[in-house]
Amino acid sequence: MVDLESEVPPLPPRYRFRDLLLGDQGWQNDDRVQVEFYMNENTFKERLKLFFIKNQRSSLRIRLFNFSLKLLSCLLYIIRVLLENPSQGNEWSHIFWVNRSLPLWGLQVSVALISLFETILLGYLSYKGNIWEQILRIPFILEIINAVPFIISFWFVFQIFWPSLRNLFVPVFLNCWLAKHALENMINDLHRAIQRTQSAMFNQVLILISTLLCLIFTCICGIQHLERIGKKLNLFDSLYFCIVTFSTVGFGDVTPETWSSKLFVVAMICVALVVLPIQFEQLAYLWMERQKSGGNYSRHRAQTEKHVVLCVSSLKIDLLMDFLNEFYAHPRLQDYYVVILCPTEMDVQVRRVLQIPMWSQRVIYLQGSALKDQDLLRAKMDDAEACFILSSRCEVDRTSSDHQTILRAWAVKDFAPNCPLYVQILKPENKFHIKFADHVVCEEEFKYAMLALNCICPATSTLITLLVHTSRGQEGQQSPEQWQKMYGRCSGNEVYHIVLEESTFFAEYEGKSFTYASFHAHKKFGVCLIGVRREDNKNILLNPGPRYIMNSTDICFYINITKEENSAFKNQDQQKKSNVSRSFYHGPSRLPVHSIIASMGTVAIDLQDTSCRSASGPTLSLPTEGSKEIRRPSIAPVLEVADTSSIQTCDLLSDQSEDETTPDEEISSNLEYAKGYPPYSPYIGSSPTFCHLLHEKVPFCCLRLDKSCQHNYYEDAKAYGFKNKLIIVAAETAGNGLYNFIVPLRAYYRPKKELNPIVLLLDNPLDDLLRCGVTFAANMVVVDKESTMSAEEDYMADAKTIVNVQTLFRLFSSLSIITELTHPANMRFMQFRAKDCYSLALSKLEKKERERGSNLAFMFRLPFAAGRVFSISMLDTLLYQSFVKDYMISITRLLLGLDTTPGSGFLCSMKITEDDLWIRTYARLYQKLCSSTGDVPIGIYRTESQKLTTSESQISISVEEWEDTKDSKEQGHHRSNHRNSTSSDQSDHPLLRRKSMQWARRLSRKGPKHSDEMNDHQSTLSYILINPSPDTRIELNDVVYLIRPDPLAYLPNSDPSRRNSICNVTGQDAREETQL
Repeated sequence: MVDLESEVPPLPPRYRFRDLLLGDQGWQNDDRVQVEFYMNENTFKERLKLFFIKNQRSSLRIRLFNFSLKLLSCLLYIIRVLLENPSQGNEWSHIFWVNRSLPLWGLQVSVALISLFETILLGYLSYKGNIWEQILRIPFILEIINAVPFIISFWFVFQIFWPSLRNLFVPVFLNCWLAKHALENMINDLHRAIQRTQSAMFNQVLILISTLLCLIFTCICGIQHLERIGKKLNLFDSLYFCIVTFSTVGFGDVTPETWSSKLFVVAMICVALVVLPIQFEQLAYLWMERQKSGGNYSRHRAQTEKHVVLCVSSLKIDLLMDFLNEFYAHPRLQDYYVVILCPTEMDVQVRRVLQIPMWSQRVIYLQGSALKDQDLLRAKMDDAEACFILSSRCEVDRTSSDHQTILRAWAVKDFAPNCPLYVQILKPENKFHIKFADHVVCEEEFKYAMLALNCICPATSTLITLLVHTSRGQEGQQSPEQWQKMYGRCSGNEVYHIVLEESTFFAEYEGKSFTYASFHAHKKFGVCLIGVRREDNKNILLNPGPRYIMNSTDICFYINITKEENSAFKNQDQQKKSNVSRSFYHGPSRLPVHSIIASMGTVAIDLQDTSCRSASGPTLSLPTEGSKEIRRPSIAPVLEVADTSSIQTCDLLSDQSEDETTPDEEISSNLEYAKGYPPYSPYIGSSPTFCHLLHEKVPFCCLRLDKSCQHNYYEDAKAYGFKNKLIIVAAETAGNGLYNFIVPLRAYYRPKKELNPIVLLLDNPLDDLLRCGVTFAANMVVVDKESTMSAEEDYMADAKTIVNVQTLFRLFSSLSIITELTHPANMRFMQFRAKDCYSLALSKLEKKERERGSNLAFMFRLPFAAGRVFSISMLDTLLYQSFVKDYMISITRLLLGLDTTPGSGFLCSMKITEDDLWIRTYARLYQKLCSSTGDVPIGIYRTESQKLTTSESQISISVEEWEDTKDSKEQGHHRSNHRNSTSSDQSDHPLLRRKSMQWARRLSRKGPKHSDEMNDHQSTLSYILINPSPDTRIELNDVVYLIRPDPLAYLPNSDPSRRNSICNVTGQDAREETQL
């Protein structure tokens, strides 16, 4: 037995000669398992069903082949009649026996065999437990009548030698009705395959015409055959008689002679009187439905079929298609009906889409109000599986839109208290009115939280958007560029859940630590375990850390291409696990405290100490005893159970844990800082977040950046002398939702020396931009303005925002701009360059992906892939996904920092430097993080150089040139005038106005000279790899997304008084905060 404590770990790969020869082959331990996805579709029956029924294109080919067979059989019948010589006599045997040549009989037997085999196969694939339902179907009965006699005659001819049986009459002309049925199915499959918007009226007219032709053809062939013992009518005479009869002219020159043919004519007239009015009625009903856009959802259908109700104030085509594509992307929801309840008339584009056969069979539009019980009864709300209530974000008054949503939610809850509610709200202060709803998504909460995290974790908005969209990762696989293939493949990763004891991925890690299970599951299966939930607890814990021991009843949440139930496992070369030596677990490094937050209200700006601090990012080196010890290039194994005696606790609440301050800092720092909960909540329902706070609230006058006060004389950002770069937020108003922007940037786990000052810009004229320090800002966040969301043309709602951002992009090319848009389709105009060939190629790729039916066609746009633009409407899918995954909203809120759960980790990032490239692969990075800090990586943000052709010069400017030339006398005069003014109009700033005009003239003269100062993101492309494969190479400047354990979880249990004292540091006001 090898002693675990004394076993020497192997040398790093770069010190072994074998590894130098074999590369990373030695690292690829072959206890990994090859995973095959979507194995539920790989059974023989499922593959047949996929080919014959589910797949639109292959099903269309089968329908076309079936339609051709039926037409061929009818054509063979006509050929047999034309080749037959009229026989003499009036014997009844002429009715049952005909003259059929041997080659013609052989062709008819072949067609019958193929048709019967296809019918039986389709019946087997569509069998749902009731065999009589399949047998008693009219198409099946007609197929038996037309095919079985030929097969019986074939058997008799070759086995019993009865050649005359091949002349038995078979009513093959009835195949025209089967051809009509095949034509209807073929048209439906055609619409689904080509994704064309065709009118349902055209479809109904085509069915009516085919019905009329089938009636005429059946009457022609029937009369001709029955008159074989009468007048010996040919096909043309029979056609003449039928046209005259059906047109009600009735010349009488051609009439049936035998009683059988007369009886047949009577029967056909009765059938025509029944069938044709039905077809005309359906046509008229369809026309009426198009006019009134209403109706009732059938009570019988509601009791036998499942349906959900979508309540909206106005239905736009983008919202409808986003809902339908995401809702029906899940296999278990294919049989659901969607009932839309909307008070307005159906939009022209919506009507056109809902007439497509693919949607017309599953989507029902009802014009009505959710506040009326009669309309809720029409929609059968009490029998619905769920009710989705969406707000209209295009309204000018978003508060009024929320009020309408609240009333709809109350009305639905009153009418159907057992119906699950999925509600979308716009303003966070209105959220507590609908706290009874099962799932609530507040738009401004998610919007501001994603914008804030985009400033510290690049492209967080893109990461979250890809995670909440349903995709199989097929986007970009036809592209010739490697980054598009990798990016599209990794975009198929989603969050799934499974019970540990029922899982193949995680069952073997029962009793092991969370980090051990996460690392080995990724190494072996390629899945990323990100969180767990106890059976008796409702709270989800993201990366609870190495101290958390996995239990058999735990629910595991993981990121993968598909869920485990749809996967198959193939063991390659399994080896016994070798015993590994124990290593010490080192917790997160101590977090330094350096600066303060001034306010948690509607206007915030960070006031930092004037002393200089060196920023130190996260490192992957193992903790060492000596501060100057060289990095040890080795990776410790991940322990099955954390050694609690060796875990280095990170006490965030101690002042001693912060970096030591210099004497100058101690002199300049006259205020005491602490961590705690904000004393006041901006709205009812805000989640309390532990963050950086001041003991005393800063006066509001000190927060005005553009005006001096009695406490300070600073009038611009440069005068403050901020050590860290600014984050500028350009918004229309300082709403309550801004609280969710400030809190993630001031969270307790962020080192104080890394806190960025926040400047709120309520308007962005040139003077204000220069005064707030736009030239030395790290990020500028442009929030979509509410006043521009309503426009005569929907897509013009973003026009003002796009043009303003484009202006900033031209003037300040080095500025990182993060923009929010109303419509995702307008992302193609961000940082627009008309003659950029690469952007044109991406535009063509987007069109191709949309033609293939992708829900993420916009993902290849460079601004979206890099996280520089997003639309909050893309998060609507989060609410739709919660119908199948009820945990998605909770996980997203934890990732964005909107909710904090004790013991749950948080989302952060780290950058790969040259000192970290020795790790080489993502699997080794995974092990390094799990064994050293307990972090769990979930993806990579990668930036690659790309030669983008641009014909327009990009200009960057600097205001320091004219700021340094300010005359001190004019500056003092301007400052005194500024202090006495009460308005922020430009007329109060004559100097800045004059300087800005001089700057503009100088800029026009110096434009071409600054073309070489283009920002890096203009010549590079960035994209996200969610849960990449273990053998993915890490590259320089990669940003790794991490879920870091909660540092407060490592506080010693023996000293609870300190934790309580810090939580109460904010005073008695913190006890009065209201939670949702």
